[in-house]
Amino acid sequence: MADLELTAMPHEDIRIGTIVGAGPDIASYLRQVIPHGFESFEITFGDKLGDRDPRKLAEQVKRALDETPSSNGTPPVISAIGLYGNPLEHAQTAKDWETLIDACRLFGEACTVVSGFTGCLSGKPVPDAMPRFKEVFTPLATRAEDAGVRIAFENCDMGGRWECAYHNIAHAPAAWEMMFDAVPSPSLGLEWEPCHQMCSLVDPLPQLRQWVKKIYHLHGKDATVDWPTLRTRGSKGGARYAFHRHPGFGDSNWTDIISILRLGGFHGAIDIEGWHDPVYKGDLEMTGQVHALHYLRRCRGGDFVPNPSQA
Repeated sequence: MADLELTAMPHEDIRIGTIVGAGPDIASYLRQVIPHGFESFEITFGDKLGDRDPRKLAEQVKRALDETPSSNGTPPVISAIGLYGNPLEHAQTAKDWETLIDACRLFGEACTVVSGFTGCLSGKPVPDAMPRFKEVFTPLATRAEDAGVRIAFENCDMGGRWECAYHNIAHAPAAWEMMFDAVPSPSLGLEWEPCHQMCSLVDPLPQLRQWVKKIYHLHGKDATVDWPTLRTRGSKGGARYAFHRHPGFGDSNWTDIISILRLGGFHGAIDIEGWHDPVYKGDLEMTGQVHALHYLRRCRGGDFVPNPSQA
């Protein structure tokens, strides 16, 4: 019974938001989408920081958040900042990780996560990258601990395989075990979503139950698996058998996902990763994202209702 009481918290424990790019028009973009009711935002810097100054960007972003009213009365926050390059092969990307770890808390009290790819040794098997992973992320983990920041690795395979990695080794539980053994820091965790596991034909719910304590941030992205095509043409026959979808249009039950998160004590954000849905794209992109927002809020329990006073 005590575990079930974890589900009776205000909805600030799990915010529903979306991902925005760290471009020059970010403040304008935020002012346009905040009124839809997004409660949090992950800011992604793509694969490199370049000449962007995260400190100046933090000032612009915080001003946009403060000046734009939300439609649901929940002041939006920045939940994470992300970098999706290959720090195991590119020294500048590792330095960009340092810069973002140092700047993370400037984006607000709720911004405690720097997310991204681990990187890889391109074309090499996943285990071959572990010594380099330890070399790069041991000092980054210490830096994150000192800054009160957590590092969350996304679980996308980027088209790579266990035997031949590409851009990211953190796409399978066997790799996670090796990574967290190589760098046993509480600052290291996962940026998880069911989509990438489903595209690898993994049932995401048992995996989520097992790894929930190591999940620090979620991408709100789902998938649809075309089982008839898979059964008749296989996974290597050249036919596409899985499609990335906005939550609410895919195969996952996000009510179960959010329940598992709450039972596991998760506090953080589910930020919708758009621009992948084969149907709700182009002119329908924001239609799909706002539908996903409303769907995820229903899966979270709908509007928060305070308990009656016992006094």
